[in-house]
Amino acid sequence: MKQIGIWLDKREALGLILENNKEREFSISSELDFFNPKGGSRSKTRWGPQDVVQDSKYLETEKHQLKRYFDNIVDTLGDVDELAIFGPAEAPDKFIKALEEDYPTLAAKVQTKQKVDSMTKNQFKALVKEFFKFGNQYF
Repeated sequence: MKQIGIWLDKREALGLILENNKEREFSISSELDFFNPKGGSRSKTRWGPQDVVQDSKYLETEKHQLKRYFDNIVDTLGDVDELAIFGPAEAPDKFIKALEEDYPTLAAKVQTKQKVDSMTKNQFKALVKEFFKFGNQYF
């Protein structure tokens, strides 16, 4: 039985694969560009027009980069029996939504999705092992 736990945010995904009493780790960088759009600037003349910041361009670019990131994660997962997803903020929610839209068979194998702040690799490994050892009774 192949069980995988993933902790992901917008920067990277850490994974732990448990299969045949062996464990294997993987890490995937998101390669997202973190945009910090500055506010519009004034013209040289007093009360002149302002430059408008195009948030839609930044959001559209981020959407395509997230799709590539999630596709890389799914390619790394391969064939899996049970999947547990952990992470802060909205990245796990967006990942689950992408799974439901593009990979419904994989989305059906998700056992849990939990909000978990940043943690060390050892804390993450312990969390995944405990989850799969005791099943879903705690979550």
